[in-house]
Amino acid sequence: MGSSEIDANPKDTANWPKGVWTLPPTFRLGDQDRARHAAIGEADNFVLKFRKPTQ
Repeated sequence: MGSSEIDANPKDTANWPKGVWTLPPTFRLGDQDRARHAAIGEADNFVLKFRKPTQ
């Protein structure tokens, strides 16, 4: 098993009042702090990699 920071957003502190939905593209808080949240960008993402087992 491995890990990578390929989809990490260093500006995302993961401590938002409405979770990841506070950040774009959802903007759950509406216009409240919208410019600050837009500057952060989207939340951290992750990718799952599946492999077919070898026989």
